[in-house]
Amino acid sequence: MKKILILTNHSYMLWRFRRELIQELAKEHEVVLSMPFVGHEDDFQALGLRCIDTKIDRRGINPATDSRLIAAYRRLLRREKPDLVITYSIKPNIYGGLLCGAMGIPFCANVQGLGTAFQKPGLAQFVTLLYRLAFKKVRTVFFENTGNAAEFQARRIIPQEKQTILHGAGINLEQYAAQPYPAQEMVHFLYLGRIMKEKGMDELFAAAQKLHAEQPGFVLDLVGFFEDEYKQQVTQLEQEGVVVFHGFQREPRPFYAAADCVVLPSWHEGMSNVLLEAAATGRPVITSDIPGCREAVDDGVSGILVPVRDREALYQAMKRMLGMSADARARMGRAGRRKMEQEFRKEAVVAETIRALGLGIREEVR
Repeated sequence: MKKILILTNHSYMLWRFRRELIQELAKEHEVVLSMPFVGHEDDFQALGLRCIDTKIDRRGINPATDSRLIAAYRRLLRREKPDLVITYSIKPNIYGGLLCGAMGIPFCANVQGLGTAFQKPGLAQFVTLLYRLAFKKVRTVFFENTGNAAEFQARRIIPQEKQTILHGAGINLEQYAAQPYPAQEMVHFLYLGRIMKEKGMDELFAAAQKLHAEQPGFVLDLVGFFEDEYKQQVTQLEQEGVVVFHGFQREPRPFYAAADCVVLPSWHEGMSNVLLEAAATGRPVITSDIPGCREAVDDGVSGILVPVRDREALYQAMKRMLGMSADARARMGRAGRRKMEQEFRKEAVVAETIRALGLGIREEVR
């Protein structure tokens, strides 16, 4: 039995998207989780896993705060003496990778998207340098789409032979079962996620307002936290009858089931779990033609791809979807479900991940 230490920045997200992998690893190995406790840590503990509450400033760049995180990771690695470390998200990837390399501990990293770090020229150069140093001795780096992997090659961070490209985290097709298409008078578009600029909210709100002025027979359901800059706009759109704001919801499945179409005009993604969940539920999607989104959609068959940051194209796609019959939208949703069954099964992604980790694999997860 080996000891596997997992470093991540969010217990809630780890539970939602990686618990099947962790459960499989825990069948044959001791698994220890280091993460901020922000939900579901008790569920991990109920599975018999040891969890360590590790504070991380997920978005800020504060030398003092990050120095404390590096020191905490150093103490943790010395105390636990893991046989393998698996990291998720940028700070665990970089700080954990640097320390594992220096201490001779085998590690694998997960890049779940490029995020804002690669969008700003000065910051991108700095992060590129840090990643090069951190990944010098990495065993493999998991990517969720080929575009992100190609970016790391182009930046000479890691060579192709150290890359493993997965179908995102996969989708649990039993948990996200196909649901009957809704029969309702008002068409419901659903946006589920953080309400922030880089998720394409300016484009979405502009498209929805324009469409509502022409054809008010729909509503845009918003599920998720919003950044402060959008509070006033969301309130105004609610008053106008364009959107209904539901806030953050721990259980998204009823919202997918009630939706006629899911819309995600994001600027960048690793692999959008929202699109996988929507398609598994049997709902058509409208999303950006970017890495991390396009892989989940067969354009014109299970959904519609639009150019990123193009509010007019998004408006036209929503107008097209609104003009379809319910039967036509339902057919697109069924096509999305088939795509998830053929390409994104959670069991297949878990098996591929374990093979790449070099830990061996139980026959039943093949």
